[in-house]
Amino acid sequence: MYSFGVPKLWRETIETHRREVRDAILNAAVSLVAEQGLAAVTMSQIAEQTGIGRATTLALASRGAELVLLCRDRAKGEETAAAARAAGAAKVDLLIADLSRQSEVRRAAAEFLASGRPLHVLINNAGIVNLQRTLTADGLESTFAVNHLAYFLLTTLLLDRLRASAPARIINVASDAHKFGGPLNFDDLQNGLTYSFMRVYGQSKLANILFTAELARRLEGSGVTANSLHPGGVATGLGSNNGAWSRGVIALLRPFLRSPDRGAETSVYLATSPAVADVSGRYFAKSREKRPSAAAQDLDAARRLWVASEALIAS
Repeated sequence: MYSFGVPKLWRETIETHRREVRDAILNAAVSLVAEQGLAAVTMSQIAEQTGIGRATTLALASRGAELVLLCRDRAKGEETAAAARAAGAAKVDLLIADLSRQSEVRRAAAEFLASGRPLHVLINNAGIVNLQRTLTADGLESTFAVNHLAYFLLTTLLLDRLRASAPARIINVASDAHKFGGPLNFDDLQNGLTYSFMRVYGQSKLANILFTAELARRLEGSGVTANSLHPGGVATGLGSNNGAWSRGVIALLRPFLRSPDRGAETSVYLATSPAVADVSGRYFAKSREKRPSAAAQDLDAARRLWVASEALIAS
């Protein structure tokens, strides 16, 4: 049914958009990281702690971070927690939640807040790709719900704790695939009229960058910064839920991809480097500032997206 996409995808990969397409197909997971010396929460939407989320967790663990891991699968979360302890984490706790369900995001945030712990760095790193349009239990289009609204909901629920913990940093993992998604169609954010998996994924990553820009504006003077990043084309589990065709493409591209450790480098840089302590509202790749697409610099669209997102998370 989707065989028409293979030659087009390969042409783009080989010719002009290789890095962006690799990233769009293969980046995965959700991470939330906190820091005091580092108190970190890492969340994965793909039923396990793998890929960039796991690599970010272990990199911060090696720096003596306190970690809170949020996963859908308890057994796999426990395995990552054990690896983090072995890597040198000062403390590791585990929360279980499905980021596609807003009630579970709210519960996870409430559990973290109830712990009374400070939150100095929050890293959101979510990515799913669906070849066909699907809806979450909340009735929302799945890619937009997980890749953007989970960021938005979790971050806004934790903003008071971040402000109280300042200086603090918020890092949103986006993608250069945002170039496929703009400008946003505010009349069809749920992609009910037309659905192209690359455009929909790109739209969700564009939303990450616009959300970051508006967040940074709202946080000016608070001691809390917000930045977004492109991790590069990384060999993770993203897209593997889409059947044999998708898994085959992933296997073919894997030799050309960065390792999860390399993909996590910019997240860790933004979480820990003194060089970006006062930088806010910017987009990074390879630990350097990078200019995103024109659509990603539309501050009016960023404000509109904030208002639309508030409506979509209203309980």
